Amino acid sequence: MKKRRLGNSDLLVTELGLGCMSIGTEEKTARKIIEAALEEGINYFDTADLYDFGKNEKIVGQALKGVREQVIIATKVGNRWNKDQAGWSWDPSKAYIKEEVKNSLKRLGTDYIDLYQLHGGTIEDPIDETIEAFEELKAEGFIRYYGISSIRPNVIKEYVAKSSIVSVMMQYSILDRRPEEEALPLLHEHGISVVTRGPLAKGLLSDKLLDKASEKGYLDYNYEDLRIVLPLLKEKVAATRSFTEVALQYNLANTNVASVIAGASSPEQIKSSAEAVRSKPLSDGEISFIKKITKSSVYKEHL
Repeated sequence: MKKRRLGNSDLLVTELGLGCMSIGTEEKTARKIIEAALEEGINYFDTADLYDFGKNEKIVGQALKGVREQVIIATKVGNRWNKDQAGWSWDPSKAYIKEEVKNSLKRLGTDYIDLYQLHGGTIEDPIDETIEAFEELKAEGFIRYYGISSIRPNVIKEYVAKSSIVSVMMQYSILDRRPEEEALPLLHEHGISVVTRGPLAKGLLSDKLLDKASEKGYLDYNYEDLRIVLPLLKEKVAATRSFTEVALQYNLANTNVASVIAGASSPEQIKSSAEAVRSKPLSDGEISFIKKITKSSVYKEHL
């Protein structure tokens, strides 16, 4: 599988990464999914301390123990489980980040994290303090690089201006083109990569199409919009290939996207996503058509 450089780092990540949140807590099943990803040539595994109260990190770390030097492990920090584990609170403080990284390292069973990401962020955060924590962790060798997982334009701008982030994880798909207006150009200008999530728009951009649609619609699309746009995309762009191929290739058509993170709850799902990533790229004409009939929206909230 092809690899792309993550920002200005020396990390070369595969064009498809495994989003580990969906692998579940049954270790045998989870391990089979991770092993299937490795068989497909995937080297990028994304987890978080939040997932399954840290058990996800344990499963991922154990499954990748034998190939640790050949893979890139990304995890996240900032969401702090309450003592009763009934919910969590946001804590981007330096003290918490520097303490929690030790717990992630222990659960992952590794001496270092390749990419440590802030799992959210608001403009009210003590951003300078948060950056200081990540920079110290880099200097101390606990992490190799850091990034943020955020769709908030104002937050992204702050980190671009003040930090040495190498990546921003963002939701991005044919039905959610908001990053194209406010984030991708800025990040491209500064040599910062985008790692995308949600490429299938909750299954709408799969061959199930409207079966996955609700009456509420999706983002700026009401149900009637989807009823028109999805069959048209199928007819004009996905007539001879799977919708999953079109969806993932749309993300990869943007050279600033380093990797597309896809979840999988079975080995078959990750194999299908890998096949889609290895398929034929979209033509300029197909990309133009997609942009013509879909909405180019902006972030109205989450600033």
